[in-house]
Amino acid sequence: MLEYLAIIIFIVAGIGIVLFTFCFSRLIRPANPYPEKTINYECAEIPQGHSWIQFNNRFYIFGLIFVIFDVEAVFLFPWAVAFGQLGLYALIEMVIFITILFYGIYYAWRKGALQWV
Repeated sequence: MLEYLAIIIFIVAGIGIVLFTFCFSRLIRPANPYPEKTINYECAEIPQGHSWIQFNNRFYIFGLIFVIFDVEAVFLFPWAVAFGQLGLYALIEMVIFITILFYGIYYAWRKGALQWV
């Protein structure tokens, strides 16, 4: 049980430091909200209309698809650099990985998620 004592001390100390920092910053910060401070910031422009409008879901899906394929493309670079040392097993795994990627982009295309309306 003594081995876990150090872990418990670190967890308690970490939580304590975070709570202390939050409480201390709440005590020393100025709190004077005024109307200009509480409006939404839109590139130094005064907002037009109400801020609670509905956006099309397609924008978020398109952005998520871009991020997913962008991050997965980053995984190809280390594999390409070390390809000569990895052998046939790594080639087969990368073919499976790229097949899954192509299936994902095909599925998104068939569902119409890539059409920018």
